[in-house]
Amino acid sequence: MPKVFKSEKKQKAVYESYNHLLAEWDVAYEEKVIEGTYGNTHLIIAGNPDHIPVLLFHGVGDNSAVMWIYNIKDLSKEFHVIAVDAIGGAGKSQPNGNYSKGFNQVLWIEELLDALKLDKVYAIGVSYGCYLVQLFKCKLPNRFDKIVGLAGGPSVEGYKTNNLRKMLLFLPEALFPTPKNVAKLLKKLSGDGGDSFIRKPALLSHWHILLKSFNNASMMLHKTPSISKPDFKISREEGLFMLGDQDRLSYYPESIKAFEELNLTYKIIKGAGHSINHEQADLINSEIVRFLTK
Repeated sequence: MPKVFKSEKKQKAVYESYNHLLAEWDVAYEEKVIEGTYGNTHLIIAGNPDHIPVLLFHGVGDNSAVMWIYNIKDLSKEFHVIAVDAIGGAGKSQPNGNYSKGFNQVLWIEELLDALKLDKVYAIGVSYGCYLVQLFKCKLPNRFDKIVGLAGGPSVEGYKTNNLRKMLLFLPEALFPTPKNVAKLLKKLSGDGGDSFIRKPALLSHWHILLKSFNNASMMLHKTPSISKPDFKISREEGLFMLGDQDRLSYYPESIKAFEELNLTYKIIKGAGHSINHEQADLINSEIVRFLTK
């Protein structure tokens, strides 16, 4: 089984930085660990438990602490928020031996919902998390109600994605993660020149630590096959997608074509890059609240 982090020392550095970021969330929260088939899933829970439960899913190579720092305060006022660290991801979840034998995202999340005694939830996902919320909505329609997908297009068969192009965007900076290169990479992926990261030193520092410490092979067990068209059943009332027009990973003609042909509810956010929920947090937060509460 691939290690999540390159060494115990580097894992410790990530966890310490993670905790520093949580201290900047400026909300009351609880950390919880759920045991399951594939290991221990770490959760951060905030908001009134009597409110609508909303699961949050981050992207590849990051975690809940960094992903939701600009969103958690507004979202936890309206919802019972449960931020999920992906098994095998760069957070505090810890996979076991079963994880490397064949990871099934749907079984993983079913066990999580059962353990939390949640019959039905809303969900928000960014980047890879955008894929997950679509998968869960289509595979578990009785347990997932409304979803919001950020920084990602429809994950449906028949629409092309250029994965090589996406990988090349991270080079060469990700191979040589000096503080200077980390800032350059964030500028490349952002529509605001990386300002949403640079203005918060703990955030920029955490990205630097992640790029030095996380073993990317650990997340390769998360497969992302396209959802078949017959299985892709997300109505305009059930799903909202938001994508930045400066998102070099996800904004391209095929994505817009898919949104249109599948008759999905989507918004193109002018000036936003891949870190859309960081760069234009106030707008994204208000759109999420509006959609999930209407």
